[in-house]
Amino acid sequence: MSRQRISLRTEAPLLVWLVLVWGALWQDFSLGTLVFGAVLALTVVHTFYLPPVQLGGRLNLVQFAIAVVEFLRELTIASFHVFALAVFRGRSIRSSVIAVPLRTHSDLILTATASVTGLVPGSVVVEVDRAGSTLYLHCLDVTTPEGADRVRATVRATEARLIRMMGSREEVARLAASERGRIGGTA
Repeated sequence: MSRQRISLRTEAPLLVWLVLVWGALWQDFSLGTLVFGAVLALTVVHTFYLPPVQLGGRLNLVQFAIAVVEFLRELTIASFHVFALAVFRGRSIRSSVIAVPLRTHSDLILTATASVTGLVPGSVVVEVDRAGSTLYLHCLDVTTPEGADRVRATVRATEARLIRMMGSREEVARLAASERGRIGGTA
Protein backbone atom coordinates (compact mmCIF):
# COMPACT_ATOMS: atom_id res chain seq x y z
CA MET A 1 0.00 0.00 0.00
CA SER A 2 1.47 3.32 -1.08
CA ARG A 3 1.32 6.39 1.12
CA GLN A 4 -0.02 9.63 -0.22
CA ARG A 5 2.79 12.11 -0.91
CA ILE A 6 2.45 15.18 1.30
CA SER A 7 3.87 18.47 0.07
CA LEU A 8 6.65 20.20 1.98
CA ARG A 9 4.33 23.19 2.44
CA THR A 10 1.86 20.98 4.30
CA GLU A 11 4.62 19.24 6.28
CA ALA A 12 6.52 22.42 7.18
CA PRO A 13 4.54 23.38 10.32
CA LEU A 14 4.92 19.84 11.71
CA LEU A 15 8.64 19.79 10.93
CA VAL A 16 9.21 23.20 12.55
CA TRP A 17 7.23 22.09 15.60
CA LEU A 18 9.25 18.86 15.93
CA VAL A 19 12.53 20.78 15.66
CA LEU A 20 11.40 23.25 18.35
CA VAL A 21 10.33 20.38 20.62
CA TRP A 22 13.73 18.76 20.08
CA GLY A 23 15.49 21.98 21.07
CA ALA A 24 13.24 22.37 24.12
CA LEU A 25 13.86 18.78 25.23
CA TRP A 26 17.60 19.37 25.12
CA GLN A 27 17.21 22.94 26.42
CA ASP A 28 19.62 23.94 23.67
CA PHE A 29 18.71 25.92 20.58
CA SER A 30 22.19 26.00 19.09
CA LEU A 31 22.57 25.53 15.34
CA GLY A 32 23.92 21.97 15.70
CA THR A 33 21.03 20.86 17.90
CA LEU A 34 18.45 22.38 15.58
CA VAL A 35 20.04 20.85 12.46
CA PHE A 36 20.15 17.42 14.12
CA GLY A 37 16.53 17.98 15.22
CA ALA A 38 15.58 18.77 11.60
CA VAL A 39 17.25 15.57 10.37
CA LEU A 40 15.45 13.62 13.09
CA ALA A 41 12.12 15.30 12.27
CA LEU A 42 12.46 14.46 8.57
CA THR A 43 13.32 10.87 9.49
CA VAL A 44 10.31 10.55 11.79
CA VAL A 45 7.91 12.13 9.30
CA HIS A 46 9.07 9.97 6.41
CA THR A 47 9.50 6.71 8.36
CA PHE A 48 6.35 6.62 10.47
CA TYR A 49 2.83 7.16 9.23
CA LEU A 50 1.43 10.35 10.69
CA PRO A 51 -1.94 11.43 9.36
CA PRO A 52 -1.54 14.82 7.70
CA VAL A 53 -2.92 17.71 9.70
CA GLN A 54 -4.59 19.99 7.21
CA LEU A 55 -4.13 23.57 8.33
CA GLY A 56 -6.79 26.06 7.38
CA GLY A 57 -4.06 28.38 6.17
CA ARG A 58 -5.41 31.28 8.19
CA LEU A 59 -5.16 32.81 11.63
CA ASN A 60 -7.58 35.54 12.63
CA LEU A 61 -5.80 37.64 15.27
CA VAL A 62 -9.01 39.28 16.51
CA GLN A 63 -10.58 35.85 17.05
CA PHE A 64 -7.33 34.71 18.68
CA ALA A 65 -7.58 37.57 21.21
CA ILE A 66 -11.25 36.75 21.86
CA ALA A 67 -10.38 33.04 22.35
CA VAL A 68 -7.60 33.90 24.83
CA VAL A 69 -9.85 36.23 26.85
CA GLU A 70 -12.68 33.68 26.92
CA PHE A 71 -10.27 30.90 27.90
CA LEU A 72 -8.89 32.98 30.77
CA ARG A 73 -12.44 33.82 31.89
CA GLU A 74 -13.47 30.14 31.84
CA LEU A 75 -10.24 29.15 33.59
CA THR A 76 -10.82 31.67 36.38
CA ILE A 77 -14.47 30.75 36.93
CA ALA A 78 -13.73 27.01 36.87
CA SER A 79 -10.79 27.41 39.27
CA PHE A 80 -12.98 29.15 41.84
CA HIS A 81 -15.74 26.57 41.32
CA VAL A 82 -13.36 23.64 41.90
CA PHE A 83 -11.87 25.43 44.92
CA ALA A 84 -15.35 25.93 46.41
CA LEU A 85 -16.26 22.30 45.75
CA ALA A 86 -13.09 21.08 47.45
CA VAL A 87 -13.51 23.34 50.49
CA PHE A 88 -17.24 23.11 51.06
CA ARG A 89 -18.34 19.75 49.62
CA GLY A 90 -15.22 17.62 49.91
CA ARG A 91 -15.82 13.97 49.11
CA SER A 92 -19.53 14.31 48.38
CA ILE A 93 -18.97 15.62 44.86
CA ARG A 94 -20.66 13.65 42.08
CA SER A 95 -19.40 13.66 38.53
CA SER A 96 -20.44 12.53 35.08
CA VAL A 97 -18.95 11.38 31.81
CA ILE A 98 -20.45 13.46 29.02
CA ALA A 99 -20.30 12.92 25.26
CA VAL A 100 -19.89 16.15 23.30
CA PRO A 101 -20.41 15.79 19.54
CA LEU A 102 -18.53 18.49 17.67
CA ARG A 103 -19.36 20.12 14.35
CA THR A 104 -15.86 19.93 12.91
CA HIS A 105 -14.13 16.96 11.35
CA SER A 106 -10.76 18.73 11.24
CA ASP A 107 -8.11 16.92 13.29
CA LEU A 108 -6.54 20.27 14.13
CA ILE A 109 -9.73 21.84 15.52
CA LEU A 110 -10.73 18.59 17.26
CA THR A 111 -7.33 18.36 18.97
CA ALA A 112 -7.26 22.05 19.87
CA THR A 113 -10.79 21.84 21.34
CA ALA A 114 -9.82 18.79 23.40
CA SER A 115 -6.62 20.49 24.58
CA VAL A 116 -8.27 23.76 25.58
CA THR A 117 -11.15 21.93 27.27
CA GLY A 118 -8.74 19.70 29.19
CA LEU A 119 -6.89 22.72 30.57
CA VAL A 120 -10.00 24.04 32.34
CA PRO A 121 -10.22 22.71 35.92
CA GLY A 122 -13.12 20.39 36.67
CA SER A 123 -13.10 18.53 33.38
CA VAL A 124 -10.82 15.90 31.89
CA VAL A 125 -10.98 14.62 28.34
CA VAL A 126 -11.12 10.84 28.74
CA GLU A 127 -11.56 9.89 25.09
CA VAL A 128 -11.58 11.43 21.65
CA ASP A 129 -13.61 9.69 18.96
CA ARG A 130 -11.86 10.99 15.88
CA ALA A 131 -14.16 9.23 13.40
CA GLY A 132 -17.33 10.51 15.10
CA SER A 133 -15.76 13.87 16.04
CA THR A 134 -16.89 13.43 19.66
CA LEU A 135 -15.16 14.29 22.92
CA TYR A 136 -15.91 12.36 26.09
CA LEU A 137 -15.35 14.41 29.24
CA HIS A 138 -15.29 13.52 32.91
CA CYS A 139 -16.79 16.57 34.64
CA LEU A 140 -17.07 17.42 38.32
CA ASP A 141 -20.39 18.43 39.85
CA VAL A 142 -22.54 17.61 36.83
CA THR A 143 -25.50 15.50 37.91
CA THR A 144 -28.44 16.64 35.76
CA PRO A 145 -29.22 16.60 32.04
CA GLU A 146 -29.31 20.42 32.16
CA GLY A 147 -25.80 20.48 33.63
CA ALA A 148 -24.59 18.15 30.89
CA ASP A 149 -26.19 20.43 28.28
CA ARG A 150 -24.33 23.42 29.79
CA VAL A 151 -21.04 21.51 29.49
CA ARG A 152 -21.81 20.63 25.86
CA ALA A 153 -22.66 24.27 25.09
CA THR A 154 -19.40 25.47 26.68
CA VAL A 155 -17.28 22.98 24.72
CA ARG A 156 -19.09 23.78 21.47
CA ALA A 157 -18.53 27.51 22.13
CA THR A 158 -14.81 26.77 22.52
CA GLU A 159 -14.90 24.81 19.27
CA ALA A 160 -16.66 27.73 17.53
CA ARG A 161 -14.03 30.21 18.75
CA LEU A 162 -11.25 27.93 17.47
CA ILE A 163 -12.97 27.52 14.10
CA ARG A 164 -13.31 31.31 13.78
CA MET A 165 -9.67 31.70 14.84
CA MET A 166 -7.95 29.12 12.62
CA GLY A 167 -10.50 27.03 10.75
CA SER A 168 -10.64 26.87 6.99
CA ARG A 169 -12.95 29.26 5.16
CA GLU A 170 -15.32 26.35 4.51
CA GLU A 171 -15.49 25.51 8.24
CA VAL A 172 -16.16 29.15 9.13
CA ALA A 173 -18.95 29.27 6.53
CA ARG A 174 -20.51 26.02 7.85
CA LEU A 175 -20.30 27.36 11.41
CA ALA A 176 -21.98 30.63 10.41
CA ALA A 177 -24.71 28.72 8.57
CA SER A 178 -25.36 26.42 11.54
CA GLU A 179 -25.52 29.41 13.89
CA ARG A 180 -27.94 31.24 11.58
CA GLY A 181 -30.08 28.10 11.45
CA ARG A 182 -30.07 27.78 15.23
CA ILE A 183 -30.98 31.45 15.71
CA GLY A 184 -33.69 31.19 13.06
CA GLY A 185 -35.11 28.10 14.77
CA THR A 186 -34.47 25.62 11.95
CA ALA A 187 -31.67 23.70 13.68
